[in-house]
Amino acid sequence: MRVIIDADVCVGAGQCVLAAPEVFDQRDEDGIVVLLMENPPADLEEDTEHAALLCPALAIRTADE
Repeated sequence: MRVIIDADVCVGAGQCVLAAPEVFDQRDEDGIVVLLMENPPADLEEDTEHAALLCPALAIRTADE
């Protein structure tokens, strides 16, 4: 799995960090998403997919590699 973020549309809600803290973080200054792992391991794929679904701005996508 590959994770793709669009920081330009991120609203800083932080749902991704709550759902998958190993994969996502937020910038201190404005709360915009920061991708920690572009290719999370299999055991984090479910949490990562859940984070993408929770994103109110649809700033997170996943793709199979």
